[in-house]
Amino acid sequence: MAHAAPTPGGMTGPGNTTGRSGFTSGLPDIFDARVHRVAKVAIPVVLGLVYGYWAAANRRGGGPITGWNILFGFVTALAFIVLCLAVARFAPLLKRELHSLVKSGFAGAALGFLYSQTGESVLRSAAIGLATTAAVFLVFFYRYYTREDGEGNRIR
Repeated sequence: MAHAAPTPGGMTGPGNTTGRSGFTSGLPDIFDARVHRVAKVAIPVVLGLVYGYWAAANRRGGGPITGWNILFGFVTALAFIVLCLAVARFAPLLKRELHSLVKSGFAGAALGFLYSQTGESVLRSAAIGLATTAAVFLVFFYRYYTREDGEGNRIR
């Protein structure tokens, strides 16, 4: 059976662009714009609910589920969702160094807070949060440094 040979440029079409510079990704866009709009909110909401459940379970420590524990989980989930949406909205507007720092700081603070709910010391929780921030910062900074120019435009 014969198949068509791939052509340079991949499967591009009208509207298949990413980033601020209009860079064509070369990948097929299998979802329409409506799905992307919904996903921008649905993903942080789902992550926030999982995070709130995880924080409440850490705080409970295997004990009985109480109303205060459920309230703590929902308040934690709400705070995570709001912060996640804010980081996703405003971090890309920053230069790549600050963009990386904001996203990695959010990840480190989130993990440090989860660890603090287990009853460990504040210093150990802060150390784990800082270590996570440093590791995630290196990954994000490398990614943005190799794929963007100094102004934040994607390199072709």
